[in-house]
Amino acid sequence: MALLQELFQFPSTVTLLAALLLFLVFWLLSTNHSPGKEPPGPLPLIGNLLQLIKVLSLLQLSEKYGSVFTVHFGPKKVVVLNGFKTEFGERDIFPLFYDVTEGHGVLFSNGDSWKEMRRFALSTLRDLGMGKRGSEEKIIEEIHYMSEVFENFKGEPFDTTRAVNYSVSNIISAIVYGSRFAYDDPEFQRLVNLANESTILAGSPAIQLYNMFPRLGPWLKDWVTLMKIVKSNIEQVKGLVKNLQETLNAEDRRCLVDSFLIRQQEIKQEFSYYHEKNLIITVSNLFGAGTDTTATTLHWGLLLMAKYPDIQDRVQEELDMVTGGRQTRVVDRKNLPYTDAVIHEIQRLANIVPMSLPHITSCDVVFRGYHIKKGTTVIPLLTSVLYDESEWETPHTFNPGHFLDDQGRFRRRDAFLPFSAGRRACLGESLARMELFLFFTSLLQKFRFTPPPGVSESDLDLTPAVGFTLSPSPHKLCAVSRG
Repeated sequence: MALLQELFQFPSTVTLLAALLLFLVFWLLSTNHSPGKEPPGPLPLIGNLLQLIKVLSLLQLSEKYGSVFTVHFGPKKVVVLNGFKTEFGERDIFPLFYDVTEGHGVLFSNGDSWKEMRRFALSTLRDLGMGKRGSEEKIIEEIHYMSEVFENFKGEPFDTTRAVNYSVSNIISAIVYGSRFAYDDPEFQRLVNLANESTILAGSPAIQLYNMFPRLGPWLKDWVTLMKIVKSNIEQVKGLVKNLQETLNAEDRRCLVDSFLIRQQEIKQEFSYYHEKNLIITVSNLFGAGTDTTATTLHWGLLLMAKYPDIQDRVQEELDMVTGGRQTRVVDRKNLPYTDAVIHEIQRLANIVPMSLPHITSCDVVFRGYHIKKGTTVIPLLTSVLYDESEWETPHTFNPGHFLDDQGRFRRRDAFLPFSAGRRACLGESLARMELFLFFTSLLQKFRFTPPPGVSESDLDLTPAVGFTLSPSPHKLCAVSRG
């Protein structure tokens, strides 16, 4: 009852819950079954209530039902593919994401609009130096600002979340808006904080319930709050775009927004994908995705270094030997095999996006002997391979040796898929890889990360806080200057 009161805005939840149960029973009795053999799975209604609480339960279900199985998110039948690099048709846009994007942007869109926006975003990001020397310089500049924040705590315990989020956000801000923000800029703080709140709320049980039964939206606290955040974020992005529009110069493209506005002027067609909604949602997509995943991975990295000081020692020894204390550069990666292995292992163990975004079948499909009907939602658990016991020697242990050969050289692994795969793979993979390497190595050069006084390494909790992505539970660390 307490959980229901948290989910809903009104007290009479018993009546509502009873109505939902009756609706589910009616739906189960009236569902037409496919003539072919369907993937197995738990009973609807009872078997899938866990999905409201814990996304990772999908991984547990695969142990019982196999690598292809069926779950029901309310009236929606979903086929889960555990570990397969397989794509089915278009993106299936859950109600929440349609509410936010209305089918625009590059993450939750389909068809020609998605193709054009993805093509534009990729080419523009490359033109602006994504993953190249220009991006490297921006990251190194940002490292100095973040290091100052860490130094100001003088080795005392603090939550690294805000400084890391601001630093990573500034990289994508420089690309999208053409400039970085000061950490104490209220507008910037609000921009980052709203994005973080959205990510947390998007993974809440109430929002998962809403995706099953969209008509419940107005009565769900988290949905109402999230819609207010989305509206506020859109208005803020519009203001930033307006400022750039007023100083636009076609001969001097400062950022992605400039490129979009210039392209908009060049096309001059009555119907075009280069309209305000596509710009606002694409910018919001890039800002959110370009901040959350990289910042969350860095949070895990610092926490894991504090928890495993022997591994931190080896990273710092290798860094000192190779760089001699100078600023690390991307070209140093090849000479830092152990450090590179540690970064990859952080990404593997953190597994921050355990469930790939959903797809939908465009026709009837027979897959691994199972019949999947046209219009069925399919979720590839691409990152489930990160814990696959047949792929990794110690899948549930933090072990950089997974990425090292017998001679201590870095080795690539086919089962390493943190950026997804296929045509919907992460747009900013090259930038994210550069950020992770430079931020992580620079921080380890300057600081030693330890638990707060009175807290042992074993006391540091690796249980994730579940949101749309899996971030570490709230904690504090000490960043002790290495002199």
